[in-house]
Amino acid sequence: MEKVSLAKELSATTYPGRGIVIGKTADGKHAVTAYFIMGRSENSRNRVFVTEGEGIRTQAYDPSKLEDPSLIIYAPVRVLGNKTIVTNGDQTDTIYELMDKQQTFEQALRTREFEPDAPNYTPRISGIMHVENGSYNYAMSILKSNNGDPSSCNRYTFAYENPKAGEGRFIHTYMGDGNPLPSFEGEPTVVDIEGDIDSFTNMVWENLNEDNKVSLFVRYIDIETGKYETRIVNKNK
Repeated sequence: MEKVSLAKELSATTYPGRGIVIGKTADGKHAVTAYFIMGRSENSRNRVFVTEGEGIRTQAYDPSKLEDPSLIIYAPVRVLGNKTIVTNGDQTDTIYELMDKQQTFEQALRTREFEPDAPNYTPRISGIMHVENGSYNYAMSILKSNNGDPSSCNRYTFAYENPKAGEGRFIHTYMGDGNPLPSFEGEPTVVDIEGDIDSFTNMVWENLNEDNKVSLFVRYIDIETGKYETRIVNKNK
């Protein structure tokens, strides 16, 4: 699979939905992740990311306008020891709780499926990064309906050992805008990872559709020490 420009991938559609990028900086020193949310409805757009512990959670920007919190209020990022979990829903908690009981990433996700938001049946996308004593690997997952048929759940896991410097993988919920929204297809896209945390954060944010983007989280983790830096960008301020 050919590596492509992350900026071009992000700007190629007005509505990729929610997206996860995981990879490694060009100098090989940092594990990188980005998670963004977008919204078409007022309920979806009425959100911000806020820090919670070592991770983040979504929160209503204007609580008086919050309608249905079930699929929009959750903790996208949680940290379990040397593992960083990033997802687009409350399966973050499922992964955290079951891995804490010695189950694997895949086993935890076997207990979940796509979101019950007919007719879109939004895929659940998840990532996990393992940084320990100078080593780094990660995995990504997507749980989706069988081409819009909710009677079947298709489950895919992609694991990346010793990822290449300057390279990452990008997975998102939708192939583009539509009604119903078409689920992501294929392997996570190979993308370039360039720059320090601020230039990378700015690049991602600037290439998301202006009307639909809501919030962005970026984290750079030092592979040798495990120390990290985080950036959060919210459209609602």
